[in-house]
Amino acid sequence: MPHGSRSVPTRPVQRADGSCSSFLFGGLNGLTGWVCGARAFGCIHRKNHKTSSSCSRSLQHPGLQRPTRLLTRVASATARVQPEVEELEPTPSGPGQQVAEKNELGRLQYSLDYDFQTGQLLVGIVQAEGLAALDIGGSSDPYVRVYLLPDKRRRHETRVHRQTLNPHFGETFAFKVPYVELGGRVLVMAVYDFDRFSRNDAIGEVRVPMSSVDLGRPVLAWRELQAAPREEEKLGDICFSLRYVPTAGKLTVIVLEAKNLKKMDVGGLSDPYVKVHLLQGGKKVRKKKTTIKKNTLNPYYNEAFSFEVPCDQVQKVQVELTVLDYDKLGKNEAIGRVAVGAAAGGAGLRHWADMLANPRRPIAQWHSLRPPDRVRPPPAP
Repeated sequence: MPHGSRSVPTRPVQRADGSCSSFLFGGLNGLTGWVCGARAFGCIHRKNHKTSSSCSRSLQHPGLQRPTRLLTRVASATARVQPEVEELEPTPSGPGQQVAEKNELGRLQYSLDYDFQTGQLLVGIVQAEGLAALDIGGSSDPYVRVYLLPDKRRRHETRVHRQTLNPHFGETFAFKVPYVELGGRVLVMAVYDFDRFSRNDAIGEVRVPMSSVDLGRPVLAWRELQAAPREEEKLGDICFSLRYVPTAGKLTVIVLEAKNLKKMDVGGLSDPYVKVHLLQGGKKVRKKKTTIKKNTLNPYYNEAFSFEVPCDQVQKVQVELTVLDYDKLGKNEAIGRVAVGAAAGGAGLRHWADMLANPRRPIAQWHSLRPPDRVRPPPAP
């Protein structure tokens, strides 16, 4: 085991409030309202799931008609929004009613508007209804991921709503896209079931070709969820915990384990180890690494690394974990990376916010590895 690492017990640490908590949450814009601390430290308890088998620029897109009026802001009241009638069937008799048998995944209500003054597409995630239950208790912890194809990297996510199949989101996201390019884009709204100790499961998704949308008026519509297509090659998952002590200015990252890593060696295995980088302003300022685990795709580490991060800097740093395959003769090859921090998105932001919401307490969470060239967060301002 390298210098600076130590084995740590998997006993929960009791929470104690930090001395500068009001500063810590200042940059999260209320995100802590949807963050719930993990009730146990480690990766022992996992939810049981139902498992499945395994523009170019142009003057005017032919399928897009320019509206006759300009919209300056998204509609603030339902009365201003004209629903797309063809997308409203079947109509339920009341909120929360179970959907018809033909829709086993549920359905999603969303809104669309385009602000011509700022050149932004405004996507509102209103609510979902009758979602599939993926947890053993007969419920789900749903959230919605929103992006515009073909660019999947610029995406937004709603808050996680706990233990419900009929969540009300009420969130709006902006995509800065020139109007003449919208016709070639496809809006994807994918609903997931959040799981701290395993991979988040896809419940279903809605795809809207923007060439089919009349942006001459705000749109409010219901759409049935469809099964999500199979995702890109899996690189594996990593579980680690984050702990921050505001009074001491100490950030501790505990690399716990990884699973289902991509096979990198000829024999069908890998020799994985993890590099932990502390980044500030997009630059690596500190580096630690775990021991190497030979011939395994499911390594267990339980190694802790500490960094000095003053309270006034915690919103300006990010932590990046890279899983690499050790090669005695050649160059060590990266399998995948994960980034967490205030500038990260999705699960990385959730984990960071949860850590700040629970000072002095280690918060463990599983993360899916992403390709090495696609995960580094933008430099903090």
